[in-house]
Amino acid sequence: MILTDRIAHAVAAGEVTVAYRRWKRPRVKPGATFRTVAGLVRVETIESVPAGEVTEDDARRAGYASLDDLTATFRGVEVDPVFRIGLSWVAPDARDALAADADLTPDDVASIDALLDRLDARIPWARTTLARLQREPGITADSLTEGLPVGKESLKRRIRTLKEHGLTLSLQVGYELSDRGHAYLGATDQQEQDFPHDRGRARGSGAH
Repeated sequence: MILTDRIAHAVAAGEVTVAYRRWKRPRVKPGATFRTVAGLVRVETIESVPAGEVTEDDARRAGYASLDDLTATFRGVEVDPVFRIGLSWVAPDARDALAADADLTPDDVASIDALLDRLDARIPWARTTLARLQREPGITADSLTEGLPVGKESLKRRIRTLKEHGLTLSLQVGYELSDRGHAYLGATDQQEQDFPHDRGRARGSGAH
């Protein structure tokens, strides 16, 4: 389930506790959690309601100025049922805290090294992507694919792995390095300057 940035932040603030969707069948279950830009949100309830019984007040409780604004977001066809979904905010996204953690230990750096070695083992893309994000914050997936042996959709999926490990952030358009990503590149640049031969042997030729 996807919430717009505005609605997600309203759920986190406790201002919105319900959403409406027109689906052929339920796509979420009570108890399920999902990520939003404002953190983790839980599905508390879901029930089918007649479309004609959704009111202006219902629309405002869902974060919309009017019923027309709410129904304009509906997808599918008119014969599909409308679902009322109770929502609650659970916690910040743990990836946000990780991304903001720039205090890297040697073990942290070694762990990220190992991750990037794995990601680059068959198709080298991860280190190149981090370096380009450092030089060009806000660059889009389309532009990032230039010079890489992967397409746009494949690269977007791969970048999610970097985000899972707190190295990148998704913007409204494009991507940028997180504080942790900047710290890692800064730490490895320093290590390469101080210990180029040792570092090269440790990472092996396959890392590049």
